[in-house]
Amino acid sequence: MLLYIMLCLIGFVLLYFGAEWLVKGSSSLARSLGVTPIVIGLTVVAFGTSAPELVVSLISSIKGKSMIAVGNVIGSNICNIALVLGLSALFNPIKSDPSVIRRDIPIMLGISLYLLVLSFNSTLGRIEGATLFAGIIAYTFINYYLAKKETRQASGGEMAAAIESELEDIGYIASRPKQVLLVIVGIAGVVGGAQMVVESAVYIMTELGVSEKFIGLTIVAFGTSLPELATSVVAAMRGEMDISIGNLVGSNVFNIMSVLGAASLVRPIPIPGGFIESGLWIDYLVMLFTSFLPWLLMRRNYTVDRKGGALLLACYVGYLTYLIIKA
Repeated sequence: MLLYIMLCLIGFVLLYFGAEWLVKGSSSLARSLGVTPIVIGLTVVAFGTSAPELVVSLISSIKGKSMIAVGNVIGSNICNIALVLGLSALFNPIKSDPSVIRRDIPIMLGISLYLLVLSFNSTLGRIEGATLFAGIIAYTFINYYLAKKETRQASGGEMAAAIESELEDIGYIASRPKQVLLVIVGIAGVVGGAQMVVESAVYIMTELGVSEKFIGLTIVAFGTSLPELATSVVAAMRGEMDISIGNLVGSNVFNIMSVLGAASLVRPIPIPGGFIESGLWIDYLVMLFTSFLPWLLMRRNYTVDRKGGALLLACYVGYLTYLIIKA
């Protein structure tokens, strides 16, 4: 048992660094090939930072562990808002751009509701997966159009400026061989780490006698959200107010549309026991509630203060307590 816990932890470390290397190598390669920063930020970086969730859910789906695949996405989305945003706001109140309230959070809620509707028949098939994946392509193009429009209207529009800042934080590697090497090593790290996480999680699940859903919603979801958690909390502790609520919201949209879309395209994802009977509908409602809370907290002053952070964190602790008692 201890060996598999260690393997799971090593898998998470590989996922964390693999995603980091993949993003750094691929974004540097794209820049050296003349791709514009806006395109890199909205495609290479966005997909790269969702790589841990994507590969874990793909491998889980291929291995027939569908509840780990779904639980990973639902749990990660809850974790991104309730834990990552809540913990960060506890250290320093986080101010957001008004567009997050007007556009990004409503899109996240709409996509979450769409996933709820798709799941009522207890299966995410290839057609459903195709609609989700088509959605992420449309979402990326819309964001690209808005970023270009902002850039034209005002020097360094807010979205474009945020993308530029994010690329600066990632850093640039000039050497082409190093770029390619980082991409290869990053992919290997993410795939190898995901394989270790899924295999060890299944063993731990069997030994503890808990369900796939519990493992997916807790251990796997927390592990794949580590990159967002680490970067956001460290930035908040340093007083760097560049934590983007929009990035967390965007990550949740990517998780649903690209991760579950790709996973169900590769292999249909059944929900064992049924969507209602398995109790998965409760987890969906928790995801919807935690997605709505930031809008409620920020609707007046566009800020998540410490009280709001404490409320989000309390929601996460309460949800974990519910899962543990149920398990």
